[in-house]
Amino acid sequence: MIDLKYLQKNFDEASKKLAKKGVNSDTLESLKSLFANLKEANSNLEEAKAEQNRMSKLFGQYKREGKDIAELKAKVDANKETIAKLQAIANNAQKALEEIALSIPNFPDDSVPEGKDEDDNVEIKKVLTPREFEFEPKEHWELAEVNGWIDFERGVKLAKSRFSVLRGDGAKLERALINFFLDTNREKGFEEVCVPFINNASMLQGTGQLPKFGDDLFKIEDEELYLIPTAEVPLTNLYNDEILSAKELPILLTGYTPCFRKEAGSAGRDTRGMIRQHQFDKVEMVAISNPNESDKIFEMMVQNASDILTKLELPHRWVELCGGDLGFSASRTIDLEVWLPGQNRYREISSISNTRDFQARRAKIRFKDGKKNQLVHTLNGSALAVGRTLIAIMENYQNEDGSIEIPKVLQKYI
Repeated sequence: MIDLKYLQKNFDEASKKLAKKGVNSDTLESLKSLFANLKEANSNLEEAKAEQNRMSKLFGQYKREGKDIAELKAKVDANKETIAKLQAIANNAQKALEEIALSIPNFPDDSVPEGKDEDDNVEIKKVLTPREFEFEPKEHWELAEVNGWIDFERGVKLAKSRFSVLRGDGAKLERALINFFLDTNREKGFEEVCVPFINNASMLQGTGQLPKFGDDLFKIEDEELYLIPTAEVPLTNLYNDEILSAKELPILLTGYTPCFRKEAGSAGRDTRGMIRQHQFDKVEMVAISNPNESDKIFEMMVQNASDILTKLELPHRWVELCGGDLGFSASRTIDLEVWLPGQNRYREISSISNTRDFQARRAKIRFKDGKKNQLVHTLNGSALAVGRTLIAIMENYQNEDGSIEIPKVLQKYI
């Protein structure tokens, strides 16, 4: 959650930052009105409490002077009822403010470029040169049919559209990629963690998926439980409502999980093949950091994901996301996009984000710095999305007859 005190004290400055992310003026005016309501409610409450204290002190004076306290007692009792009513008004005003605040995205860093959508993202650099084919490269669903690696029809039969089944060498390659990613991340200092694939609503609120994106999640019937959309949720929330010591930081975590998303906002996009699925595998990196170190850790995480793609000899590029394309919780994001020759374009395969203290404030993750408790910074990123890496290997390592070579770094796993 954004820092409400900062927003209140620097409303115009904060509004400009949020406008960069597409937050409209009506929402900001609603916030401003709620701040005013809360301020008025707290002011009235404090005045009533001050009056109560003043009248309470008069009891001793009245007794010493032999005055009748009946009238004073009646006023005190009446003021107690007033305080209770004003407290309820203040509590409701605070609750209304926090409810709308939970739907306000994080402030973007000042360095984030202006822009409305992905067309305004800024390419930072390209890594490796795409292969020149002597034949027309096939797309992954064509290669899947030739090799029997992906069974789309039976995936739909088992569940519904946007589910698929990996078979034979396709399934083996998926498992090899998971192990390769985890091994590489461990070598970089990330602790491997195996987490539940179902989390409660409080955890999803902690990392920003709830309440705003509830419609994109798969919910367990009659339970406040959800299938996780990413391992970012359980890995980050391992430290939900905890106070860490400064010596423990940074905490670097990695884990493999399946991820479940309804992808409600992508109707009509990538409906063919395995680019956009309701269930997909991913290996995630998460960092819990001292604020002074989060920029350095962010750079390390981006480089690590890029190094994995380089080891797989997959051409890719680094892209800085503009304000309009930046995720809800992110202050800054760099996407890695892998080259898909079948589509003749780069497609996202990893997204590395620094959320600053946004998630930490929601999830109450703090660290003790001397005598003072401070909010940590949290970071997350894919290393990598397994299904999209599988697709990239299929398209980049294909032969003219449709057969597929296996990258050298994966051969020991297969």
